[in-house]
Amino acid sequence: MNTPTLPGPDGRLRCHWCAATPEYTTYHDREWGFPVDDDRRLFEKLSLEGFQSGLSWRTILAKRENFRAAFHRFDIDRVARFGERDVERLLQDAGIVRHRGKIEAVIHNARCAQALIAGEGSLAAYVWRHEAPPADASAPVSTSAASIAMSKDLKKRGWKFVGPTTVYAFMQAMGLVNDHARDCVTRAEVERARAAFNRPGR
Repeated sequence: MNTPTLPGPDGRLRCHWCAATPEYTTYHDREWGFPVDDDRRLFEKLSLEGFQSGLSWRTILAKRENFRAAFHRFDIDRVARFGERDVERLLQDAGIVRHRGKIEAVIHNARCAQALIAGEGSLAAYVWRHEAPPADASAPVSTSAASIAMSKDLKKRGWKFVGPTTVYAFMQAMGLVNDHARDCVTRAEVERARAAFNRPGR
């Protein structure tokens, strides 16, 4: 079984995956697991998790600013208006992952997000309805009952590239579950942020 934590550059224990690349440390300490209620950031993360399918998060993180520029910082309404000319433009953009299916899925999902927001009030209100306690597992998990349920519902609504593993990674990153290791230096800070967080739609 993987060691849950490893010492970082400062000697403090962090989730073991941080050791893969120095760029992960800042992402881990400042973003991963902290609760998010901004629709644009939520849509961005769902989109980038879709792009990550079959790749490493390191690849996506390194290109994240390029993705933000290419997709107008993931403004849902602007992306929903993208057409074939935009798809062709993005396929020529070496700064992002040039995969037609994934590019078209982001545009398609922006339109699905518009419909969801019209019915739910916000993407955040919908997402946080699916918050659930983490699975009681002795080893890291890649899905949960909540991610399976959310994935199934999103697919029913027409979303693409939103399988249970993709959705669970999204939930971990956006704070719907605190999956920092028990002795990780960031776990308590994330838990305090989650305790103080006002869940949208409640």
